[in-house]
This record gives sequence, structure tokens and C-alpha cells, in this order.
Amino acid sequence: MDDMSIQDERIDEALHELCVINTWLGGNTTTRKGVGMLLKRKTSTGLLSILDVGSGGADIATSLSAICPETKITALDLNKRVCEFAARENPSLRVIQGSVLQLPFQEQTFDIIHASLFLHHFTEEELLRILPSLYTLSRKGIVINDLRRSVLAYLGIFLLTQLFSRSAMVKNDGPLSVRRGFTRRELVRLCESLPSASYTIRRTWAFRWLICIVKQP
Repeated sequence: MDDMSIQDERIDEALHELCVINTWLGGNTTTRKGVGMLLKRKTSTGLLSILDVGSGGADIATSLSAICPETKITALDLNKRVCEFAARENPSLRVIQGSVLQLPFQEQTFDIIHASLFLHHFTEEELLRILPSLYTLSRKGIVINDLRRSVLAYLGIFLLTQLFSRSAMVKNDGPLSVRRGFTRRELVRLCESLPSASYTIRRTWAFRWLICIVKQP
């Protein structure tokens, strides 16, 4: 999925499978927990604006209707085919093709910034630049939903994708993503780079991290 030259049905196939993975392997529930923590309650009334960075098909963000029916989601992704898929599958989305390294938004544009299975694509040096820029865009904070790096997680996703996936991209990228996943110590270092924020790091199903960064007034 890192190869921006891929602009064909392989992208669509992979995104459809990722939607299934997010449904059954904790993607949707992890994000809902994080947003609920930021809102300090299980449900919300009123319009909630969310920027989904590295959105892919944006299926996780759109699942938030379960806790906040009035949610305005902006999906940001660098891949043109991915953006077309997200817009087609979720007509209510505002979809923008762009880079997290050159964010086209002003400060405090969104209530919440959401990043799922995205930040592990960057080096720690890059993340130390990316996180502060995302933080300034938010009014309430950031919800990060990403992978725990472990041998068990690697073996598990390798077996699952080899047995059940039809997508060559998912078979390749799934295990690779786990190898790029985070340890708690790495996440603490990243969160500590935001001195004005408070944060919570939790383990969730399956081999995921939920990082909830709360913006202080």
C-alpha cells in the first residue's frame, strides 16, 4: 500500500479485505473506545468533526456512527485510487488527496484527529514531526489505532493472510506492518514529545494499541 504507482483493482481488493479485518480483528472497536475516551462518554450529541489521516477506505472512521450519529469525517490519503474508493464506498465523506507531511488545514480545524494502521509507515524521526502537526489541528485530541510488534502477532497475521486472503497486497503488507508496529516504550517516547498533552496507552484486541492523546486547554 506504500507504492503510490499502484492505481488499479489491487487497491480495491485490498481495501475490501482490510474492512473485514477491521471488523473482526479490533479495528473498529479500538477506534470507538478511543473516541469515547476523548468525549468522556459512550455517546455524543451534536456534530463531531474528525480528520482521518492515512484513511484508506475510511471504514473505521465511518463506523463511529454507533457512538456519534452526527459525525463529519474528512478522509486524507495520498493514493488517488484509495481516495476514489473511499468516496465511492462512503458518499458522505469529504475526501482529500494529500500528504500528512504537508497538511492543508489550519490549526484546530477538527475536533479529533484519527490515525489507524498508518503511523507505523513512518520512521520515529518523521513521527516526531508529524504528531505535533496533527496535535495543532485538533480541538480535543488524537486517537491512534495501531499494531503491537510481537512474534505472536507476526505469526498470527501471517497464517491468517496465507489461509484466507485473496489479496497479494494484504498477504505481503499484513506481516510487514506487524514488523513495523510499535512497542510501548516507543509510543511513550512519541507521546512525551507533546509536553502539553496527557495520554493513555492501552492494549486492545487483536495485538493493537490504542493511544488516546488529550489536548489540554
